[in-house]
Amino acid sequence: MLSDILLFRKLLRPMRIMRRRPLTSRKRNLFRNWREEQEMESENKVELKLKLYYGGLFLLTGLCVFIFSLLGEKSYEAILRNTIVSLIITGTVIFMLMDAIGRGDKGFSYDNFRHKDRFILSYAVFTVMACVLGFVPNQFWPYMSLFVILGLFSNTEIGLVSGVGLVTISVMLEGNGSYGELFMYVLAGAVALSLFRDLKENTSIGLPVAISLMMQAVLLVAFNVLFQNRTLSINILILPILNLMLNLIILLIFLNMFGVYIIRKSNDMYMDINDTEYPLLVKLKDYDKDEYYKAIHTAYLAERIAIGLGFNARAIKNCSYYHRIGKLDGSKDWESVKHVYEEHHFPDEAVALLHEYIEPSSSAVRSKEALTISLTETVISSIMYLIKKNKDAKIDYDQLIDKVFDKKEADGELKNSDITFREYDQMKKILKKEKLYYDFLR
Repeated sequence: MLSDILLFRKLLRPMRIMRRRPLTSRKRNLFRNWREEQEMESENKVELKLKLYYGGLFLLTGLCVFIFSLLGEKSYEAILRNTIVSLIITGTVIFMLMDAIGRGDKGFSYDNFRHKDRFILSYAVFTVMACVLGFVPNQFWPYMSLFVILGLFSNTEIGLVSGVGLVTISVMLEGNGSYGELFMYVLAGAVALSLFRDLKENTSIGLPVAISLMMQAVLLVAFNVLFQNRTLSINILILPILNLMLNLIILLIFLNMFGVYIIRKSNDMYMDINDTEYPLLVKLKDYDKDEYYKAIHTAYLAERIAIGLGFNARAIKNCSYYHRIGKLDGSKDWESVKHVYEEHHFPDEAVALLHEYIEPSSSAVRSKEALTISLTETVISSIMYLIKKNKDAKIDYDQLIDKVFDKKEADGELKNSDITFREYDQMKKILKKEKLYYDFLR
């Protein structure tokens, strides 16, 4: 009797397991649908918030210019002209912002796509400042530094157009405004924008600052001599000198803060998440040690290639570590796993590379970083498989690497890849130099 009961339990156990599996899958689908609904609701709230911001910015510009035109005792025609022109300027800026948002991360510099409030707040403050500067001597306007701030908080095109618009507002509110001031500050701002458009952590700002200030000084002197018909003397240099000092102070303070809170912030994030003891990686190690060590070895080799060829080493290492993190909860596609990267605040460029690698687009050009990870992961997987099959197996690493590269070529993975023949050849050479490391895998 007891043996019959035990036999019945053995037969019943697989049936229970089969009944549980659909339930787990159903729960996962329900959770995924709930998360998608939450994301859509959050996106709708953000979109509504942006529309309110844009509407407020539009009204603020018109109201400020209207009030300051009244304070400047302008004629009714001038008040109407100033208000309408200012609204057209801000409307154009808003249109360019919406166009940049439509292009996603690529529409903005740095991480400004996720932090649009920086530009909106800066533009609102600078609009009020532009109205005030209309009552200040025009040689004291610090527009060169304002162009840089607006450009770094959005992109170069938006920074230039918004800067030109603000200078126009100040010129319209001046007592005797002319195209001379517009000519001077737009040129100085454009030069400064071009010099500071691609800041990195190791970028030296000394030379760009010096060139920008020199350009501003030359234009200020030219304005006095060519447009104001003044004789060059010590007296007319006082305001230009003060202008340069003010621009220098604003630039140094802003660039320092920009470097600390925006440029270096992503570096600090990489230092945390690219640590092998990061909790997310530790979870993968506890769940599947083979996957964990494959990720570690892939990251090492991929980083070596990235450093040797000047690719984005931090993003490559990050993608090598985390592109299989979906194994923890059974997620297989991008939509199911992307919340993990968002919850852990991965840098935007890291998320973009992970998206490209996990869910590659057939029409888009494949990046050098994605191809690097694909090649190194295949090499590591092949070596680990052969070693696991026979720990004492003699492996011809050069031949194995050649076969991996030939297979990738035959499969057409290089057709849409953004890589040169020289870089492809160098990748193969770097991998062949790591024979001692491959022996370490035993």
